Amino acid sequence: MSNSRILSANGNSEPETSSLVKDFFALIKIGIVNSNLVTTFTGLWLAFQFTDKHFLQELNIMFFTLVGAAFIIAGSGAMNNYIDLDIDPIMKRTKSRPTVTGRFKPSLVLTIALSLLIVGEFLLFMASFAAGVWGLAGILCYVVLYSMWSKRRHVSNTVVGSISGAIPPLIGWAAVEPSLGSGALALFLIMFVWQPPHFYALAMKRTEEYRAANIPMLPVVKGFARTKRSMLVWVLLLFPLPFLLMKLGIGFIILATVLNLGWFALALTGFKATDDIKWANKMFIYSLNYMTILFVSMIIFSVFA
Repeated sequence: MSNSRILSANGNSEPETSSLVKDFFALIKIGIVNSNLVTTFTGLWLAFQFTDKHFLQELNIMFFTLVGAAFIIAGSGAMNNYIDLDIDPIMKRTKSRPTVTGRFKPSLVLTIALSLLIVGEFLLFMASFAAGVWGLAGILCYVVLYSMWSKRRHVSNTVVGSISGAIPPLIGWAAVEPSLGSGALALFLIMFVWQPPHFYALAMKRTEEYRAANIPMLPVVKGFARTKRSMLVWVLLLFPLPFLLMKLGIGFIILATVLNLGWFALALTGFKATDDIKWANKMFIYSLNYMTILFVSMIIFSVFA
């Protein structure tokens, strides 16, 4: 009988099955899967509300869309780990990934990634043809345009990567209303504009790691001062976008504007910050809370709109 427990790094024993699950979740980037499912569900939910369709009558659509989206996001994350095998050992943030530790062999990672992508796309096409097409667009943008092309070559890599990050709500919306609409465009733009200041804050925190891995992130190439100015501009671009969702009511507009003002004020403090890394961490945390509050509020306000 095989041993069901292994020794962890600190000498304590832990269930092997538990470690395998944790490694698998790390491989598929479960945090990114969960956060993108929130935006996918929001697109799905708002499409139901704006087209006067009842979700209880479309539970199959919800299942195909959410599970399919989860699979293609997980598969894309695994593919990114496969592509970044050479640089992940250099960065502290990624050196514990199962692809680096050897827990998952490259051939297995590729098999898992492709399997998730294929099954996920099948489910999305079951939801609607448009959802499947947008799913393919998201995969191509993240795996090819970002991971394989821009990430290692261009300082604009974050902006390119923001395209794929803004597609999940379109997948959700397209499953219900294939022609999309102004609401879908609003969700796409909000997600697209939100990502640069979010990831620039993370890049500032990990600047030396990105420099060691030769990844041309904005703080590495242009420095902190330029990065702060860029973050401020991207935050400013968020201000008019909530007004594209006037159907959600004045309460949502006020809440979104307050969130934007808070982020703008925090961005301004960066120009007088004595500790850039501490400030970047505050910006990063605010951005996470911003997106969670904003998208959850969309769902809530849509019920009363």
